[in-house]
Amino acid sequence: MIDYIVAAITALLLIVGALFALAAAIGLVRLPDLYTRMHSASKAGTVGSGLLLLAAGLYSQDPAILARAIAGFIFFLLTAPVSAHLLARASHRSGYDLGALSVRDDIRDR
Repeated sequence: MIDYIVAAITALLLIVGALFALAAAIGLVRLPDLYTRMHSASKAGTVGSGLLLLAAGLYSQDPAILARAIAGFIFFLLTAPVSAHLLARASHRSGYDLGALSVRDDIRDR
């Protein structure tokens, strides 16, 4: 019985993680400029890959592997927004322009 519950939760995590990864991939293709693409990759990509990592850890049914998967997910959540912000700031300083649809440049005023 417990195996079916673990399998169902793992399947749910895989499906939701894959949908977030798909949303990040579509955002990378469809969004107009570097900054919005980076936002898509850092937010949806992080959650998608983290959920897929948790599904793999849960499917293993080993507490040590699950603990490492949870630690990896927390590491994703802590590092991806910071790295995306630093990359966006560096690209802005190097002169990469905003897309035509962007209406405001908050970093330029600093």
